[in-house]
Amino acid sequence: MRHKLQKLLDEEVNPMVAQHGGAIELVDYANRTAFIRMTGGCQGCASSSATLKNGVEEAIFKAYPRVRAVMDVTEHDKGENPYYIQQA
Repeated sequence: MRHKLQKLLDEEVNPMVAQHGGAIELVDYANRTAFIRMTGGCQGCASSSATLKNGVEEAIFKAYPRVRAVMDVTEHDKGENPYYIQQA
């Protein structure tokens, strides 16, 4: 299942988020839950929760109904190049 999920992310989700300099990677799959990490422009982006719900989850649940949850394990406050940088 891990390979299938990563292939789905690579072929259907990542081309869309790449337009904003981001990518989604599968970290793990266990107990019918996909654990993903957002990188590049998606890490720290104010729209990351919308991307998760309306892009990543939608694509995964449609392709693989046995997946019951998608968990974002991204540390959104870290990273070198978030799309939206918070000003102090």
